[in-house]
Amino acid sequence: MSILVTRPHPDNETTADNLRARGHVVLLAPVLKFEPVVFHDEGETSYDGIIVTSANAIRGVALQLRDLGLLQLPLFAVGEHTAAAARDAGFADVIAAGGDAAALRDKVVRSARDKVLKKNSTLLYLAGADLSRDLGGELGAEGFNVVTQTTYRMAPVKVLPREVCDGFAAHGIDAVLHYSRRSARAFLDAARDEGVEISALAIPQCCLSETIAGVLREAGASQVLVATTPDENALFGTLERALRTRLA
Repeated sequence: MSILVTRPHPDNETTADNLRARGHVVLLAPVLKFEPVVFHDEGETSYDGIIVTSANAIRGVALQLRDLGLLQLPLFAVGEHTAAAARDAGFADVIAAGGDAAALRDKVVRSARDKVLKKNSTLLYLAGADLSRDLGGELGAEGFNVVTQTTYRMAPVKVLPREVCDGFAAHGIDAVLHYSRRSARAFLDAARDEGVEISALAIPQCCLSETIAGVLREAGASQVLVATTPDENALFGTLERALRTRLA
């Protein structure tokens, strides 16, 4: 089975390795490109903790972390993948939430109630340039002071690799994996520009969340499946179910 992974580099390589270990042929089409943004903190704010919704946010500021004095702070990560990136970057006190921004918000709120964080804590939100929800505002409503700092942006890649276009044209791709709403939109734009949109949307689209799935449904995809939980193992489970149905 040939699976198309639209996840950006370098995370797509890990995903590809995991899929190959499961016996799949993998095609890579990273439809977003990571671009770091220099961290500027001119206010010299004293922070009580850090919140992160993507491993890319840590990659974007990795070279500055020690100089900024951030590594000693507790870091709340959206899920285990981001938590692992934080630990690799040198953070020792890392708390992982359940895989999405709502779970991260709830984890931070509970930490204050459990006195892991003090009331009215000031939190540094290391974020991307394009935010899917106002996490800072939601935590602000809970009494936190959230300072958002952009550390990266994801630029759309406007073309698909030739082997991917040929694969769609020959009906040789069996499913597509989607990891974010923005990458799903970038994938649709690229597929449309390459003239393979109809073929691309005719096969199973496996999505990490319902929010991502909505983008594919609006575009006309008829086989849209959502992982039971927002993590890669669950997404792989969704993929296997989709392939079994396709073969039935």
